[in-house]
Amino acid sequence: MDVFGGAWSGYVDKLSAGFQAVGNDDTVVLCGDISWGMSLEEARRDFAFLDALPGKRKLLLKGNHDYWWTTAAKMNRFFAENGFQTLALLHNNCHFYGETALCGTRGWFYEEDQAGHNEKVFRRELIRLEASLKAAGEHPKLCFLHYPPCYEGYTCPEIIALLEQYGVKICYYGHLHGGSHRLAVEGVRGKVEYHLVAADYLRFAPKRILP
Repeated sequence: MDVFGGAWSGYVDKLSAGFQAVGNDDTVVLCGDISWGMSLEEARRDFAFLDALPGKRKLLLKGNHDYWWTTAAKMNRFFAENGFQTLALLHNNCHFYGETALCGTRGWFYEEDQAGHNEKVFRRELIRLEASLKAAGEHPKLCFLHYPPCYEGYTCPEIIALLEQYGVKICYYGHLHGGSHRLAVEGVRGKVEYHLVAADYLRFAPKRILP
């Protein structure tokens, strides 16, 4: 990301410094766009970097640039074979932090270059999000998405409806970088509170959510 300059200059060192506030027993959720690698093998160095950072678990969401992403079985096997013990997937499932369920999926954003299969991708993401929320049962839920379900001038009513239906109180999302930060929705809209957690927005220091 150094090629983008500005806030991204030296971002690896900034991430390393920011993660020093993370405890060894903490859980960290990474909201997608993990690596530019086109395959698991190409992304290996990035996984190794993340695995070595403080934190007991790093839950990975799929971002729109994560072309290395494959089936859960293949990814989990790759992590195990390479000794990446802190990496886990937030995908068609949920994870628990105490009594709180951590739910999520990539989400939805209309992309013109994918016009031929937008509806198919969209419906699949709705299914994945609902599967994650259902897996949480009656536990309090936090939701993490890559794409923002709403920002200035845009909403995805189907995703917002699922968040409200399953009682999600707070939703965290990424994707918006640089000048797009001005479009971010921060705070309560309807029944849900929204927060942008893109790396450059947080100045490369994880946002503490729960104690």
